[in-house]
Amino acid sequence: VLSFIIFICYIASSAASFMMAPLLEFLLALFLFFAYASKLNEKFKGLYWPLSDFLRCVTAAIIYFAISIAAVSKYSDGASKAAGVFGFIATIVYAIDFYITFNDLVTFLKQGTSSPAEGRKSDEEDSDSDSD
Repeated sequence: VLSFIIFICYIASSAASFMMAPLLEFLLALFLFFAYASKLNEKFKGLYWPLSDFLRCVTAAIIYFAISIAAVSKYSDGASKAAGVFGFIATIVYAIDFYITFNDLVTFLKQGTSSPAEGRKSDEEDSDSDSD
């Protein structure tokens, strides 16, 4: 929702050159929302869904922070200032989502690597370590 509001603000402002970033973030968020809602993440196991969501959050936070600073400092109209303020709010929201998604990503990666690591550990325990 914030990405769409920021997109509308940039369209109405003199900083219209920044409108592509919120539009792309809005479309990516919409795609991932529908992908998770329709359980595409369970059907397509080859794609690391938590990693793609993690990368989207990181890039969105960085891009929104950068264009918000530029919109607030460079342009003087009200729509640019509003887009900048909403951009800073979106940066905070994406940073929180980044933290939550990072925890999910760590859990996801631990699930995938815990079985082989335990198997290797038990093989090492079975080996005769006293013989030199």
